[in-house]
Amino acid sequence: MSVVRGRPEEPTDAAVAVVIAAKNEDDRIGATIVAAHTLPGVDLVVVVDDGSTDRTADLALEAGARVLRHSRNRGKGAAMETGAEGVRLTEEREAAEGAIRAPRHLLFLDADLGETAKDAAPLVEPVLEGTSDMTIALFPATRLRLGGHGFVVRLAREGVRRSTGWEPEQPLNGQRCMSRAAFEAARPLAPGFGVETGLTIDVLHAGFRVMEVAVPLEHRATGTDLRAQLHRAHQFVDVARALTARELRPALRRTWQGVTARSTGGGREHIRKSGHITRKNRQE
Repeated sequence: MSVVRGRPEEPTDAAVAVVIAAKNEDDRIGATIVAAHTLPGVDLVVVVDDGSTDRTADLALEAGARVLRHSRNRGKGAAMETGAEGVRLTEEREAAEGAIRAPRHLLFLDADLGETAKDAAPLVEPVLEGTSDMTIALFPATRLRLGGHGFVVRLAREGVRRSTGWEPEQPLNGQRCMSRAAFEAARPLAPGFGVETGLTIDVLHAGFRVMEVAVPLEHRATGTDLRAQLHRAHQFVDVARALTARELRPALRRTWQGVTARSTGGGREHIRKSGHITRKNRQE
């Protein structure tokens, strides 16, 4: 596993909420939810039905999840935000009823994992123990050959490396566990399929610790037909947008600070300089 060192966070007694974004996954959503409930620390599963036209929402309810619905498809990033907000509102209700507790950590899982979701425990444990603020799944090496979207992976991997100094092995993997503080530091999330790339960059820039963890999870391969190729093109555009937005932020911030300094100080130095932080890969 690879680790990026950053700001430490003390272990807490927080539980874990699983958030699952789903669209037309009625064949696997039930098994995914049942398996998710067996993971360490998990006491809540929230499914966001992102504009499904099948029985995804009904089957998720039957499997014991709390279900939130988007009337139309809004994309993965929006679904993740909705799910996290659902967790927060649940905690507000619990607090009003006298159950005061630490905010839950968030475990994001894909809806099509099925029974293999039970193997996500290695993602949860470092966050529960306080040794990592965000874990990212590393699927078995065989998974790298099935998707065929290497050009999108390379774009995301290089973008994260250029922005943070760290090069993730599987930057697009959506199976992630995060402390609530790390999640809040990354909001607003990048839209659509740029969400994972944006999350990694924003969490690292905020000084939190990120760890990649090998897990034996499985979900559908994307395929190679026209629909799959269009999906990858959409991914590429969303990842590129997420990277562009994050590359522009420092420049826009410097421009704004310069304008403010000139307007208030007549050329005096008012711009706060930030030190360059380097991070190194470490294999454990």
